[in-house]
Amino acid sequence: MTKRTAPYFFLIGLALVLPRPSEGMFSAKAQAAGFDLVNVSSRALALAQKPYQAPPEVPDMLKSLSFDQWRDIRFRPEDALWRGQGSPFTVEFYHLGFLYNYPVAINTIESGQVRPIHFKPGLFDYGKTGLEGKVSPDAGFAGFRLHFPLNRKNYKDEVIAFLGATYFRAVAKGGGYGQSGRGIAVNTALPSGEEFPLFREFWIRKPPRGASEITVYALLDGPSLTGAYQFVIRPGRQTVVRVDARLFLREPVERLGIAPLTGMFLYGENTPVDKRPDDFRPEVHDCDGLSISLDRREWLWRPVVNPDRLLVNVFRVNALHGFGLLQRDENYDHYLDLEQHPERRPSVWITPRGEWGTGNVYLIQIPTTRESDDNIVTFWNPDRQPAPKEPYDISYTMLWSPAKDLLPPLGYVTSTQSVPAENGKLRFILEFNGPGLSERGSDTTLTPEISAPDGFQIEDVVLQKNEMTSGWRLTFKVKSPEKPKVAQILPQKKEAVELRATLTQNGRPLTETWSYSFDEP
Repeated sequence: MTKRTAPYFFLIGLALVLPRPSEGMFSAKAQAAGFDLVNVSSRALALAQKPYQAPPEVPDMLKSLSFDQWRDIRFRPEDALWRGQGSPFTVEFYHLGFLYNYPVAINTIESGQVRPIHFKPGLFDYGKTGLEGKVSPDAGFAGFRLHFPLNRKNYKDEVIAFLGATYFRAVAKGGGYGQSGRGIAVNTALPSGEEFPLFREFWIRKPPRGASEITVYALLDGPSLTGAYQFVIRPGRQTVVRVDARLFLREPVERLGIAPLTGMFLYGENTPVDKRPDDFRPEVHDCDGLSISLDRREWLWRPVVNPDRLLVNVFRVNALHGFGLLQRDENYDHYLDLEQHPERRPSVWITPRGEWGTGNVYLIQIPTTRESDDNIVTFWNPDRQPAPKEPYDISYTMLWSPAKDLLPPLGYVTSTQSVPAENGKLRFILEFNGPGLSERGSDTTLTPEISAPDGFQIEDVVLQKNEMTSGWRLTFKVKSPEKPKVAQILPQKKEAVELRATLTQNGRPLTETWSYSFDEP
């Protein structure tokens, strides 16, 4: 089993851009408080006026490190920033090497003054790498992580890490690392190729004694755009990250994505048995579906898959209330993984702040054979694109949380399974539970509403009360249309089949809408 300590950013890229929500974060009042997002925004604008210059890469002896070698380079916790100074937060740093080959500048803001943090090889234990005494004092850091007494008062847990391109990951109380957020990327899943902007510099504001949150600023730079970011981080049962940013495009971008999330799905309950690897674990993933809130009474749930080919799904939204990648299955018995405990990995929910306008939620699913790959991507793509050099503001809140705190107020899907049936049909078994369902007995009349593309037939629909879960089980079969004889002989390009299902009573939806895609047989 491979332990995932950092996402593989060569697979995925996403972007952030919003209609302007609030000018307050860039106001004169904010500037009066000293160094803040306005200062970083000025630097981003200045960068956008110039041609892009890639940062220097690290020496080959660091670039050639394997994952295990890089992980063997450990920061000395006794040298953590603010350790022993009464601060509720401390800061530790990541060494360059492996995939992380671009140094980032890191500063602190203390007493109104900006102070750079200088790299020193002595801050690290180089283990068995053979690099002791060989690393330049000018090498720089790859990133950093923040520690806070999240689970008990006398120990500071690692709560959020910024490492690699614009990736960051956080944990909630009692949980561990799982999926990742990202600041920005460009042209995800387009034939032209994806661009990978970088966070080039960070500023960490030292919080006062007794503080429960901390502020981090970041300067982003890439070939097509620059940006200034503010992250206000509050660890807890739900670790909250409030994100405000201002972007400047150097040139037009074909596809921009807001509030991107990336996760891993190798296989799960919905994976056909013949497509599962030879592994004793029943499921391997840190997210099992995409949830979208269109409004208070309309929610959509799309279980994710590990596809045979790249899948790009687009969900049209006129007024987005929120979306997220969830790890709804929090049952240890479904994973049996004593090392990584996927049942403890957080779900992540995005709530827009300000008016985002119309657009689409993208879901990109990338084939993989390795659990070290983040192969699931989601983000918001606005209809309105910013013009080059025009400041573009974005604001949203991220919740890193147990999935049970992020479920819709309606009934919801707890399980999706499919198995082959007779004559080439496919049989689906869906489990529903939650508000409006568990209290209804078997004598209640509920109506399943199921839709499929033209030509496909829904057969043998059965809805029954599941007394073992207090929920309801829906089963049905999908029959594909008959193909012409020529199509049966000649190879044909397979198309994705889109299904939807919901439970209603007297025409009123009682559940979220289950949405699913599979390749036509």
